[in-house]
Amino acid sequence: MRAWLTVVAIALFGVSACSEEPPAPDHTIVQPGLPGEPNRTLSAEEAESALPDTEPNDEDVSYVRNMIIHHQQAVEMSALAPERAADERVRGLASRIHDVQGPEIGMMNRWLTGHDLPAVNPTEAHAHADMPGMATAEELAALTAARGPEFDRLFLELMIRHHEGAIEMARAVQVSGVDVRVQEMADDVIAEQADEIRRMREMQG
Repeated sequence: MRAWLTVVAIALFGVSACSEEPPAPDHTIVQPGLPGEPNRTLSAEEAESALPDTEPNDEDVSYVRNMIIHHQQAVEMSALAPERAADERVRGLASRIHDVQGPEIGMMNRWLTGHDLPAVNPTEAHAHADMPGMATAEELAALTAARGPEFDRLFLELMIRHHEGAIEMARAVQVSGVDVRVQEMADDVIAEQADEIRRMREMQG
């Protein structure tokens, strides 16, 4: 059930995100049938009404609030790279992390306010070093002081651990959360950050 609902949700979000043109009135979405039954085609309105009207649970809310803070530290670490990194690949990866995770913070805060919950101030990051993968204040100071190959080495080491922590958090909410949109967020974190971990390990090697 969750698999096809996630496909429906992705399709609904994609219609508004991928084009400035309004969706065609006859836009349809395929709903896989039960075993032995044919697939059904749903309009966007039917698909939206098929999504479960389930309030997010505490695990969903905690995940989003914590991931905002987790993302903010990655954004701050990445912002150091343009003036400190020696490897062009490290600068490119840092730029991508900065450009992707910054807007994701805004998206997650909009999810919170859309559920009548207070937004998170991302600058609270330094008070949450106990989350998986978070760099300590001492490690951040060392990264800030580093230059050239030493910066590259330390950045990759810390960011791989940081991404591994984000994936751990995402996998946990996949088990304990109930909100469809949060499940999509977790799926995206796992896919994007696993790929970046692979690329960073190649840079190390």
